[in-house]
Amino acid sequence: MSKIGNDQDGKMRFGTEIKGVIFDIDGVLLDSMEIWTDLGARYVRSQGKEPEENLGAILFSMSMEEGAGYIRDHFLQEKTREEIIDSIQALIRDFYFYEVKAKPGAEKFMDALKNVGVRMTAATSSPREHVERALERNGLLRFISRIYTNSEVGSSKHSPEIYDIAAGSMGFDKSRICVLEDSLYALETAARAGYRTVGIYDEKGEPDQKGLEKKADVYVRDFAALMQMF
Repeated sequence: MSKIGNDQDGKMRFGTEIKGVIFDIDGVLLDSMEIWTDLGARYVRSQGKEPEENLGAILFSMSMEEGAGYIRDHFLQEKTREEIIDSIQALIRDFYFYEVKAKPGAEKFMDALKNVGVRMTAATSSPREHVERALERNGLLRFISRIYTNSEVGSSKHSPEIYDIAAGSMGFDKSRICVLEDSLYALETAARAGYRTVGIYDEKGEPDQKGLEKKADVYVRDFAALMQMF
């Protein structure tokens, strides 16, 4: 089920009312959330060990350093925490460089935006090198004029700064720009700052999908639903 909220009153039509789009990348353009929910178990298996069934839940609230310490203590006592962190970071890099795929329909949707003159930027918390390589490999980088990262901006998506910088590069008023997010907290940040919002479902993403649907101007399960908004 998709909620095409505010579409019927004509205020969320791409190419007319909406002139710019700011994409989140993980869980929106790239089907990459699995690496973050399964990272610890994937690494432990790569070392020839069998992880406990709920390892992802155990590691979820831990920092990278804390998680590496847990893995060392429970599975790989022969390795240092630093060695484990280095290996995990290499695993993430390889996932983005060679494995992750685009979300179904993303390329078709971005091509449709391009055809009606909508400008596209991206705002992400992932490293630039990772997402640029993944987007290029999947044929999506060519649509995006600029990518902005939280580390380069210097603030998380609890602050609207990254959206404001992306919007400034497009030259449109916030009311003419739509932010696509799969995370509730990020979508709420964009909405409070005055942007139009689309909440996108991801199976391994935001646990509060009802909250995402309630807060978003438009909530969809896939890009096919957004194709109605041209």
